[in-house]
Amino acid sequence: MFIPGFLLLGIGIGMLFDQTGAGTLIGLGLGFVAENIEKNLKKKKKDF
Repeated sequence: MFIPGFLLLGIGIGMLFDQTGAGTLIGLGLGFVAENIEKNLKKKKKDF
């Protein structure tokens, strides 16, 4: 559920600076990174 959250956060911050498109892309990228980190942490925890 990281991607939609970061996406909306990016849109909101982008609207503050009149750069909605850039905020959307930054939020989307951060959402993908956060989901990947979470998946890797869960995988490492499962291995132990």
